[in-house]
Amino acid sequence: MTLKSYLALITLSTVTLIVIVVGLVLGYSLQNAYLEGITQRGLELGRVIAHNEKVIQAVELSNQGTSNDIEHYIETLRAQTDASYIVVVNKKGIRLSHPNPERIGKAFVGDDILPALHEGKDNTCVATGTLGKAIRNSIPIRHQGEIIGAISIGYLSQSTSTLIYSHLKETGLLVGFVYLLCIVIAVFLLIKLKRTFLSLEPEEIVQKFKEQELLLDSIRDGIVAIDEHQHITAINSTAVEWLDKNIPSRQQVVGECLSLHSQHLSHFALEAKGQISKRSFSLGKLNFIANLYPMQHKKDQFGYVIVFYPNHEEKSLEQELITTKNYADLLRTKTHEYSNRLNVLSGMLQAERYKEAIEYLQQESDGYQKILRQIIQSIESSAIAGLILAKYSKAIDSNITFHVDNDCQLSDYSPHTSESLVTLVGNLIDNALLAAWTNREKRRPEISLYISDRSAHIMIEVEDSGAGIAKDLENRILDFGISSKHSSEQHGIGLYLVKKIVDQYQGSLDWERSEANTTVFSVYLDKQALSQ
Repeated sequence: MTLKSYLALITLSTVTLIVIVVGLVLGYSLQNAYLEGITQRGLELGRVIAHNEKVIQAVELSNQGTSNDIEHYIETLRAQTDASYIVVVNKKGIRLSHPNPERIGKAFVGDDILPALHEGKDNTCVATGTLGKAIRNSIPIRHQGEIIGAISIGYLSQSTSTLIYSHLKETGLLVGFVYLLCIVIAVFLLIKLKRTFLSLEPEEIVQKFKEQELLLDSIRDGIVAIDEHQHITAINSTAVEWLDKNIPSRQQVVGECLSLHSQHLSHFALEAKGQISKRSFSLGKLNFIANLYPMQHKKDQFGYVIVFYPNHEEKSLEQELITTKNYADLLRTKTHEYSNRLNVLSGMLQAERYKEAIEYLQQESDGYQKILRQIIQSIESSAIAGLILAKYSKAIDSNITFHVDNDCQLSDYSPHTSESLVTLVGNLIDNALLAAWTNREKRRPEISLYISDRSAHIMIEVEDSGAGIAKDLENRILDFGISSKHSSEQHGIGLYLVKKIVDQYQGSLDWERSEANTTVFSVYLDKQALSQ
């Protein structure tokens, strides 16, 4: 069922129920009020007639046995009212008047007049007489304090029902008009609501929000949306990490003032004045560029979408080009080196020195074959296995000894998890290789890798022969942009990415200096968290 149909059904049902209940209550109240009014009119009319001198005189004569015709007089009075009949009886209950002349002089039918004749009390009841069922009001007639007779004024049920139906019909028409008015208003509100929701169903709206969150998190630039009061309305994970690393989730940031997390961006928004602008600012040691795009919420009130990213200056780009050039030179050197080895092998084969050629080939391949067999047997994840082989080759090329523990073991995981593990292990090994190579003049460069998931956790240990971490950086080495390396191509994001992955999978990251003056980084990841 669509939102429009669902709301229409709920609205129609609610309005119908309310109208029915109100109609019933109103009808019941109207009927009771009308009947109560009839009763009061009957009693008041009876009291007036009971004090009429002509009526009192006629009743007195009747009690004395003398006839006195008051039928015409009573009928004339009845015609001027809405009463169905007016019956006057003497002390013995004999009728002195009646709409049907044939019943005059006969006894009154019904006991409801007795309280008026015997006790002098006004009485009202619904009873059936010779004219049918009616609301009958009985009033005593007194003369000089003595009860001499009574008057019964009746309203027949059929006539009363006709009058009540007439009044209820008018009320029903009013209720029907209100009902139609409510339906029209409900339809108008549904159309307005549908336009407000852009004709989207609730499930589609939820899906749009999920897509928006995924889209924001997939962008590596920081994105912040604020309203005209600079309250954050949307923010992606990258912006949260750069602006305030102490906040675990972006949901805690939404609704807060931007100035609480970045005074720079807050000032930029104030100075933008509804125009697209571009500014630069700093976060720690890193420089950023922010682009502000205005969104007009109300007249002369603007919110902004702020997109900010690290400022990669010309120097950084130049350094990247230099690094790429050095890598290309390294590839050319390796190509020349292997070309020489192929020439050596070709010469041995041409000289028919097959044994020496085989030994030469064996010598070149033994190292790679050993590590290859070890990795294939212990590492089931092809992504991790390929990474370790690549890093092993890089270590050999740099004259760094790379030890892979014989007790390593790692199962295969989902592509998403394997990607995270590749980032984690790759950054740890890269840091270890650089640390060992930097300290090569003081000791032989070497690194060791141990990885295992035999228990409920994945344990990763990377040890290097580097000089260790400077004391002034010990408490900040895992922060974004902090690095112990002096090379300009290193931006201090390797360990930060490692820490981010460790936190994502509810793990822990520790480092220490061993007794052999090596640096050991240890990572523990919860396997259950990896499978979620």
